[in-house]
Amino acid sequence: MFDPSRIITGFLLSTLIGAVAYRRGSLDRGGWLGAIITGAATFGFGGWTWGCALVVFFVTSSALSHFRQAQKQRIAGEKFEKGGRRDLWQALANGGAGAAVALLYALAGEPVTLLVVFVGILATVTADTWATEIGVLSPQQPRLITTGRLVAPGTSGGVTAYGLGASAGGALLIGTTVMLAFAVERGAWLPMLLPAALAGGVAGSLVDSLIGATVQAMYLAPGGETERRAGRHGQQYPLLRGWPWMNNDAVNFLSSLAGGVVALLVYALAAGT
Repeated sequence: MFDPSRIITGFLLSTLIGAVAYRRGSLDRGGWLGAIITGAATFGFGGWTWGCALVVFFVTSSALSHFRQAQKQRIAGEKFEKGGRRDLWQALANGGAGAAVALLYALAGEPVTLLVVFVGILATVTADTWATEIGVLSPQQPRLITTGRLVAPGTSGGVTAYGLGASAGGALLIGTTVMLAFAVERGAWLPMLLPAALAGGVAGSLVDSLIGATVQAMYLAPGGETERRAGRHGQQYPLLRGWPWMNNDAVNFLSSLAGGVVALLVYALAAGT
């Protein structure tokens, strides 16, 4: 169902929230534009439930990016492709798949199955963001997901108990938000969204780690392995491993799709369909 007033409301709300995030340093100008695009589409085509879930993801992720930021920068800042300020492509990688599903949801007559896919996608990007922001602070050294080898904090594909716990918490928050918001908006109770969100979010986050440990593009910097193509002063780093096009944004996008598929499968099994 297309509702022009809802699209306008989504545009205004995402512009306002993006402006606040821009002033707080969570978004650059491109990221602000990306937040407007994905926010207006998700809210406009999906409705209040979808918009509320997106706001929860964005607010909590932005808050966590500032949590003990200086310490995280000292621990692993040079390993990450991008810093705390999200740019256009990062915003689209995190929100683009959900916005596309929202459009399909409106075109297809708002089937619950597409809401479940959206929950899995958003649970994944939330779980992955929470795992990254909290996992890097783990007192235990991370282990590579493929071999179990100890690696430095911030290494792509490294997992910790802190990170896994954070990913589960983020996924459940999205599932709870959508379940409650949908009950208020539509008067229907969908408790199966919780296991779907948990399974989809954690599975998607692990897929992100798996891709990071195998085919994500990694470069050789003076301080070791990094996701960055170049240093702060523009010096280009040689490719160490992985596929050149498989940057962090591509990893986020693909893993979110995997989370959506897993959520749909779990929902179908839990619902007995």
